[in-house]
Amino acid sequence: MSYDLAVWEGERPADDSAAARYFTDLYDRYMDTEEPAVPPVERIAAFVSALLERWPEDEDDTSPWSTGPLISEARGPLIYFPMRWSMAVEASAYAAEVASSTGLNCFDPQARQLRP
Repeated sequence: MSYDLAVWEGERPADDSAAARYFTDLYDRYMDTEEPAVPPVERIAAFVSALLERWPEDEDDTSPWSTGPLISEARGPLIYFPMRWSMAVEASAYAAEVASSTGLNCFDPQARQLRP
């Protein structure tokens, strides 16, 4: 079981409903497509680097990331990534903090709400 987060570059949505619509639009445009993958924008790549500084991807499987390499989950202005349920509270809080500090939006698709 995993816990998913979405982080994207752009204006902060007015509320959770607007964020859910915006996330769905981004997901459809960048993730759920037959088109070739769009490389992540610079701020999303920097966000991923910050997460990997805290929890590097490793062969011992001690990081919270359920997929790898983590950057492969990023497309254009969006990263939508899973993390192991056992580490989701700590890792998602850190990811939301990093997103906020860098001006990115963090959205919890399970709860359908913006974080933090």
